[in-house]
Amino acid sequence: MKTAVPCYYHLDVEVGPERVGQVRRILAAHLRYWDLEILVEPVCRGVELLLRAIDEHATDKNTSIEMWWNGQHLITAIGENDCELRPDQDLRACLERIAAMSDGWGCCATDTGSKVIWFSQRARTGERIPRVPTAPVPSLREVRQVPREMPVAVLAAPTSGVLEDAR
Repeated sequence: MKTAVPCYYHLDVEVGPERVGQVRRILAAHLRYWDLEILVEPVCRGVELLLRAIDEHATDKNTSIEMWWNGQHLITAIGENDCELRPDQDLRACLERIAAMSDGWGCCATDTGSKVIWFSQRARTGERIPRVPTAPVPSLREVRQVPREMPVAVLAAPTSGVLEDAR
């Protein structure tokens, strides 16, 4: 079941071809820990696309990855520090693919000239929880015998003790 508790995760990474797989496994582990198995593949694929594009086009390979879960949406943001990287030109193909696979996305500049690229995924409860019929729990009547269902001979059996008359 998805948790309704807001969650946050931050990871600083120097992008390289060997680090993309490591980052994917780290993010997948956090999503599974948050019980968001359904979001592992689309989120990790989007992050992988962005990291490979940054590795190919950016001169500064230091990036920050953040994930926020608010109970309904997971927002993933990647901040890169290269002032000369142009998302509208260098990352255009990557951003088109992210736009096609996410519920929302965007790119914004910071005061230092770096950029933050984010995308969101909504966890849909119909996809998240498999509907499996459960066996009915036995009723109390099936588990214990009710005295009126016992034979009369068992109820009227003599007791081994002697009753004393209290006067």
